[in-house]
Amino acid sequence: MGIEQIIDDFGVIDDWDERYRYIIDLGRKMPPLPDALRSDAVKVRGCASQVWLISTRANGTLHFQGDSDAMIVRGLIAILLALYDGKTPTEVLAIDAKQVLGTLGLDTHLSQQRSNGLFSMVERIRADARAALAA
Repeated sequence: MGIEQIIDDFGVIDDWDERYRYIIDLGRKMPPLPDALRSDAVKVRGCASQVWLISTRANGTLHFQGDSDAMIVRGLIAILLALYDGKTPTEVLAIDAKQVLGTLGLDTHLSQQRSNGLFSMVERIRADARAALAA
């Protein structure tokens, strides 16, 4: 599912309890990260929950896999994957995550701790894109 579909779906869900359920459902639909890939090397720092995020490069684009031990965070990862997966490093760096996530209302409806964790994930994705450009 693309980010445009998620934005459209959010537009028709007025109630934040329903939006949280939708986010959790996005996380449930995401394939789990195999235990063998859940290492400290791919853990995202700055998240209250455990979060693992892996980026790979193929044919000039970046592909991301992620997982968390918290269902709402798995859903947030699914949103970030919809936003960034399959983009070139330059495209990843051009995306204004604050604006897109603000469109979804996540900038004001997440706890400070969850919001900080979300932007730690965004920064990790951006760092991986910068590293890919430098390679």
